[in-house]
Amino acid sequence: MNQHVDTIVMGGGQAGLSVSWHLKQAGREHVILDRGKVGDTWRLRWDSFCLVTPNRFCQLPGFPYDGDEPDGFMLRDQIVDYLERYARSFDPPYRSGVEVRHIRAAKDAGRFLLDTSEGAFTADNLIIAVGTHQHTNIPAWGGKLPADIAQFHTRHYQNPAQLADGAILVVGSGQSGCQVVEDLHGAGREVHLCVGKAGRIPRRYRGRDILEWEDVTGSFDLLVDEHPKGRDIRFKPHPHLSGRDGGHTIDLRQLALDGVKLHGRLLDVEGTTARFADDLAENLDTIDRTCRENLAEIDDYIAKNGIDAPADDLRPVDWEPSRAEPLLDLRQTGITSVIYATGFHFDFSWIDLPLFDERGYPRYERGVTEIPGLYFVGLHWLRTLGSGLFYQVGRDAQFVADGLCQEAN
Repeated sequence: MNQHVDTIVMGGGQAGLSVSWHLKQAGREHVILDRGKVGDTWRLRWDSFCLVTPNRFCQLPGFPYDGDEPDGFMLRDQIVDYLERYARSFDPPYRSGVEVRHIRAAKDAGRFLLDTSEGAFTADNLIIAVGTHQHTNIPAWGGKLPADIAQFHTRHYQNPAQLADGAILVVGSGQSGCQVVEDLHGAGREVHLCVGKAGRIPRRYRGRDILEWEDVTGSFDLLVDEHPKGRDIRFKPHPHLSGRDGGHTIDLRQLALDGVKLHGRLLDVEGTTARFADDLAENLDTIDRTCRENLAEIDDYIAKNGIDAPADDLRPVDWEPSRAEPLLDLRQTGITSVIYATGFHFDFSWIDLPLFDERGYPRYERGVTEIPGLYFVGLHWLRTLGSGLFYQVGRDAQFVADGLCQEAN
């Protein structure tokens, strides 16, 4: 027999827990179905992982950061502890170890029918809070690498000790890729990095953490529909930045000076030979230009509002790539491992409902879909930059929970 619940929240991460907090405040019957346990998304990150947002930005509903390092950056295990304490603080109706396999319209009781590892559930309302990291992106040429070169995605990277002796090739220079490069390089490993156009921002600028400037200038409140890059910003990587060791800037030119070997995009592999695009200099210049444009917006804000801020003390790193070598023999170079920092792609094929656009992404406005009773929360740029972050996920969660309760009344 189907188990019927008025409202099901699918996913028990920070987004699902935030929705549950608001529903519980409203006295709304609901249950969270989570295939793992609280904190799993963070628990599975690499050993040295830490937030890039200052701790003061951890503002889950009813549970702001309560530690003694508001300007610090939580390490992986501290993030897990924060989420576990959050769940204990309001005791949500949470069921772990329940995998939702398929969702479709219900024919009888309720609007939605969920096929799960614990049997069938029906619900009048469904809030999906599972994010878009369903599958790892692996380049097509990955299957052509020699069998004796180990391959990892950052999802499965833990620490340098898990890798065989030898040099490491990291593919992808977004936030995760650059942090893994620093982890490996700091352990004394020889590292090669394939560089794309993922941007960077400095850790501090004109006397404040860069994210404080983004907050006060309104970047966290910029609506996705008003973003200069349009809704495609939802699928773009975050700029590289680090919270390790108190927080610092990641500059690829500085990494090169420190001994990391930079290459352009990796186009293909034949045998043990990797072929790169001749775009390293162009990509580095694009990264620098985008960073300068972002900082210029902060300068304009400071000037227009008469803010007393110290002068810009950033200095460009003096390193330029030499003439690019398009080919690299991985074996002769001593590369024994490849790490893909190539991100993830979404897969909502398990939802058999008419709510997706031409690329298979759900249609919604601020998390509210065109199907009554169906909502999303926690997606990257669901409404604003903060939608997928500890900082503002609670705001979207409240909007969805309030809308659900109003619809039902």
